[in-house]
Amino acid sequence: MSAAPVDETVNAVMPSVPLSFDPRQVPVVGVDSALPAIPVGHFDAQALRARFAEPPEWTPELRREPRLTDRAPAQAAVLVPIVMRDVPTVLLTERTANLSTHSGQVAFPGGRVDPEDANISAAALREAWEEVGLSAEYIEVLGSLPTYTTVTSFIVTPVVGLVNPDFALNINPYEVAEAFEVPLAFLMDPANHRRHAMFDDQRGSREWFSMPYHDGPHERFVWGATAGMLRNLYRFLAA
Repeated sequence: MSAAPVDETVNAVMPSVPLSFDPRQVPVVGVDSALPAIPVGHFDAQALRARFAEPPEWTPELRREPRLTDRAPAQAAVLVPIVMRDVPTVLLTERTANLSTHSGQVAFPGGRVDPEDANISAAALREAWEEVGLSAEYIEVLGSLPTYTTVTSFIVTPVVGLVNPDFALNINPYEVAEAFEVPLAFLMDPANHRRHAMFDDQRGSREWFSMPYHDGPHERFVWGATAGMLRNLYRFLAA
């Protein structure tokens, strides 16, 4: 999942790897611990509402990954669900292994925009309901971030919403293997943002972020498009 172009010093140490790879095994070439974490006081509902109501001037860091398919571009929407617990979290899913795209990866609830959807937000809310049973009655949509185009040619709009923690999930087992939550403060601390780089003989150089979170015995390996959109959320909140 692409970030900024890889420079020559990174290319010199990147192994050549096939298109099918385990992202956990790709070298880490940097960690952004020099960047400041977002203060936890910026995560309360009032502060988040104010930020989206009057957005600052800012530039998203990541917009497009290398195109690795001939698939026609398609509009998609994901919900970035910020669960307003005492310590706010982000609700994420692990996609099932049987899906045709991004199988087994950590993702936001979301998918392709349907013609019947009234707008992008409606598509994100519908997908959240269909995938994990998160009802719109528990979600307050704050706004959206700039689009992010994936390697599979989905032009994804991240829709950010506050989620009342009283919800109960009903997971669709065909699409979602598991749903879990990661503290927002962890995801908004660049000390947890790792940069990976690799070189593929057919496709050239690629970079992406990962944000591995250890949840008891589980490693929640947040990477690629999901990590890229979270990185843009960081830039938005830090501006």
